[in-house]
Order: sequence, then structure tokens, then C-alpha cells
Amino acid sequence: MKGPREELVYLPCIYRNTGIEAPDYLATVDVDPKSPQYSQVIHRLPMPNLKDELHHSGWNTCSSCFGDSTKSRTKLVLPALMSSRIYIVDVASEPRAPKLHKVVEPKDIYAKCDLGYLHTSHCLASGELMISSLGDPKGNAKGGFVLLDGETFEVKGNWEKPGAAAPMGYDFWYQPRHNVMISTEWAAPNVLRDGFNPADVEAGLYGTHLHVWDWQRHEIVQTLTLQDGLIPLEIRFLHNPDAAQGFVGCALSSNIHRFYKNEAGTWSVEKVIQVAPKKVKGWMLPEMPGLITDILVSLDDRFLYFSNWAQGDLRQYDISDPKRPRLTGQVFLGGSIVKGGPVQVLEDQELESQPEPLVVKGKHVAGGPQMIQLSLDGKRLYVTTSLYSAWDKQFYPDMIRGGSVMLQIDVDTVKGGLKLNPNFLVDFGKEPHGPALAHELRYPGGDCSSDIWI
Repeated sequence: MKGPREELVYLPCIYRNTGIEAPDYLATVDVDPKSPQYSQVIHRLPMPNLKDELHHSGWNTCSSCFGDSTKSRTKLVLPALMSSRIYIVDVASEPRAPKLHKVVEPKDIYAKCDLGYLHTSHCLASGELMISSLGDPKGNAKGGFVLLDGETFEVKGNWEKPGAAAPMGYDFWYQPRHNVMISTEWAAPNVLRDGFNPADVEAGLYGTHLHVWDWQRHEIVQTLTLQDGLIPLEIRFLHNPDAAQGFVGCALSSNIHRFYKNEAGTWSVEKVIQVAPKKVKGWMLPEMPGLITDILVSLDDRFLYFSNWAQGDLRQYDISDPKRPRLTGQVFLGGSIVKGGPVQVLEDQELESQPEPLVVKGKHVAGGPQMIQLSLDGKRLYVTTSLYSAWDKQFYPDMIRGGSVMLQIDVDTVKGGLKLNPNFLVDFGKEPHGPALAHELRYPGGDCSSDIWI
């Protein structure tokens, strides 16, 4: 937390489903307030293929390798959600102008792992890289894990034991001191590929479980059913490696569950936060959930942050008592219920009126707060507005036409509180090839959602 202030942010920008025939690319943004290029894209690294759907990213090494002087954080790992490629990007040679180091083609992953549709990448203390999958090569649901060599980036095979993949996959986090990894569920790639159909939820095609894995044996030892948790996406253990608990955000049910090791030595889960739905007219459902799409825990394990992509607010909770999170900050950043939009709110348990549309530096923000990343000192929160191109197109067509944005929120780390920085805007509607969809954020020095301590 006492590390240097972030000066650069890397984030993937997506063109799939936008109608623009251009490859996805990695954008480098200058976030140094003293720089003449502050809040500008200073470099773009296009991928060599079309329609990859870059999504999340990870590092070749992180804090799990602390103490090994041969390891350094030099490569950004970019798994592609739809093409199943893995791009390895050199960010160390020229941090302000990253370059492509290697491409792992899907045929290698299909052949060695029988997995595809890749999502979360974490580095391991062994020096290997591990990437979760949503499906098999045909797009059926399959929650397995691809292992890459951390030096050569060759595909080594599956992390899980043969035949031990979870029924669905998405995100994961491990905690070696408790010999545990926990993974989450989205849906089969064939289900979510072209958009969201509420009927698929009724048909049980979206995730409702957490899978608890034995970290040493590489197999599932427990499956936790979330009684009131639909589509558990991002999962975060507390950063303290002794802590046997953490949080998971359930998108569609719009609640946060705490998972923890119980007295019997197995794992339990309980709901600790519920975002109230709003009764609406002019939306796809009669009740609009918050739609929690990203969560993170500050490095000191004091605050939990999450975004409500549909309702449009970003929240901060004090989790000093993890069983009873306390709301300490909230800011509205666009969303589907803004005044003058197509949605009319009929009943609202929280707000007295619909929020004003968000305009930053003259730019009307389409979309809602989505991916979030916190500075190491906890004082700045960076936000982007794109979730996944097919869902962006469905929920926020204006964002497809006008591009997504990156915003910055000032955080009160003493009393709690969130406030938009009106002087910071990265407008991805003005990119050279046309409006782009910017997604997950990473700093060269590591961050809250990639680093695991052991």
C-alpha cells in the first residue's frame, strides 16, 4: 500500500459486436496528474486477430512469488473470452508502449486441455500461470483450468485432476494456507454468447454455486449452493493470507455473499448485502436488479467496493466486521434509470427520484459503472463501463454507438465516501478506428484483484 502512485493503466478495448471490423487492442492510459497526457490513451497495441473478445487479464508473476528474485512482473496475460487465444504482452521493455511477446493459439489449449472460452488468469507460487475456462471447445459449460509455463508460456495441461472439472466456470481465488481454492459460475458460452435471455435463468442455465477445491489434490471437495444467489461472478478472498473468508458478488440477484471456513473445518456461505430491485417500466424485466458485475476488496481488507451496472451506482462498504458490512459511500455514474431515458421507475426503496444523467467534461456517459480497480493506497478508484460486448449491445446500445468511458473516483479512506473526479475522463468513443468498449484495468505494479499473498 506504500508503493509508488500509479502512473499508467493497461486495459483491453473490444470491437466484437460493435459493427467495426478491427481487432481488439490493449490501451495504455496515462494517469499521472502531473503529465501533459493525463487521462489520455498514449499507446494502442492491436491484436493480430478479429473478434477475440479480450476481457480480463493477469500477470506472469505476482505477490505469490515474493522472495523469488528470479521472478519479475514483466508480462501481462490476456486470455480471450470468445476466441480462446492467450496473448502474452511485454510491458517491461517499454511500459508506455507494450509489445506482443507470444500468442498461444486455441488449438493447443483444445488439444491438451479440452477447454476453451478463457476468463481469469492468476499466477501461482510454482511459477506457473493458471487460467479458468467457461466451457469446452464446443461452447458447452465446463469449469476447468489451463496451466501455462510461467517462463515459456507453453500449455502444460489441466490443473484439475482428470474428469474433475466443475459443471460451470468463471472466476477463482486461492488461499494456500487453508489448502483451498474457490471458483464461481457464469454460464455456458453457447448460452451467453449472443446476449442475455431471462428464460435461460428459468431453465437453470446460469450459475448458482461456488465450488470449493482442495488446493493440493486439485479436486472439488464441496459445492455450496447459493440459496438466493444468481450468477456468482467475481470472487475475492480477504488479502490477509491467514483469513479464511471472503466475498462473492451475485450479479442477477444483486447480493453479496460472505463465504467462510466454519468450526467443522468445511466452508459455509451467507448473504450479507442485498441491493433492492426497482419496479420499472420500459426495461426487459418488470423489476430491475442492481446487477452487481464487479467487486473488489481494498488491500488492507477494510473496504469492499462493487458496481451496480444496471441501476448505475458504485458502492463502498466498511467490512471491519465482515459479517455486517456497513455502507459508507455511494455515487451514481450513469446506469439505466437516469432521468430522460427509456426507463421509468415506478417504485424505489432507496431513491426519491431518478438520478440525473452523467456528463463528464462534456461527454454524456452511456452505460453504467462496471469494472473497477483501486489504487494501492486505496484513495483512487478507476471505473470503466463495458461488461461484455453482446450484453453491452443489448443493455446499453448507446454505448456501442458512443463508446465506453473510464472515470476516476476519489475515495475517503478515513470516514468512507466516494466522489467523482470531474477532471478525469478517458473517452473511448474517439478512438482511431471508432468507438471501443474498454474493460478491465491493471497497473504495472500489481493491484487488489490480481495479487495473492501466501
